[in-house]
Amino acid sequence: MEVALLTVGDELLAGDTANTNATWLAERLTERGVTVTRILTIPDQRALIAQRVREYSDDFDAVIVTGGIGGTPDDVTLDAVADAFDREMVVSEQARSAVEQRLDEIGDAVPDLDLDVDAEATFPEGARLILNPEGLSPGCIVKNVYVFPGIPRELKAMFGTVAEEFVGEAVSHFLYTVEPEANIVSTLEAIAEEFDVSVGCYPDRDARHNRLKLTATDEETLAEATAWLRERVNTSETPVERDWSRSDAYGDRE
Repeated sequence: MEVALLTVGDELLAGDTANTNATWLAERLTERGVTVTRILTIPDQRALIAQRVREYSDDFDAVIVTGGIGGTPDDVTLDAVADAFDREMVVSEQARSAVEQRLDEIGDAVPDLDLDVDAEATFPEGARLILNPEGLSPGCIVKNVYVFPGIPRELKAMFGTVAEEFVGEAVSHFLYTVEPEANIVSTLEAIAEEFDVSVGCYPDRDARHNRLKLTATDEETLAEATAWLRERVNTSETPVERDWSRSDAYGDRE
């Protein structure tokens, strides 16, 4: 299963808010064997969001969109998703009930909250709702596009309710080596040719090692590739350290 992540928000592009949602989602999806093929951050521009949603919906098995749903003027994501699939925006009775229930629950804590319930309950026609146990704004699913709010606490709670819909076959294994990256380039190229795997090498000067990641579509191939690599490169299953101040430690490429 291949998934694209589309994170929406001017605040992300300006650096005002760290894009932790993309990292968290990528980790959760990878754990489920899903391959995250795209992560794109775009501004709160309705036409651009609609364009990317339409394109990614065609190109990938699923699309996850975060941010830009709610009641402020820059919250245009749901309208854009409706545009992407030529759907009208309509009030969902299920969403209205959920929002009203949530307002009752938080009424004492926020007694002067002035909220347009119908606006909060308006979604692309035919959308399947993703209820929000941590906030007011539900998310939704339109075709293969999953729309979540950008507030991390709400996103995490809501993703948990649909996580079972994301299943893939990718399996990965990490190894660690103090070998300079330049010294193992030919071996890493060879393993990709020898086995149906992808391999990544990630130098980490702070941790004083290189982290190798092997990814395959089945456990047997992964085990064979791992064994093959360990015969040719001095590796460990756990992080190891090297004295990077030595002159021979700088054969790695950034």
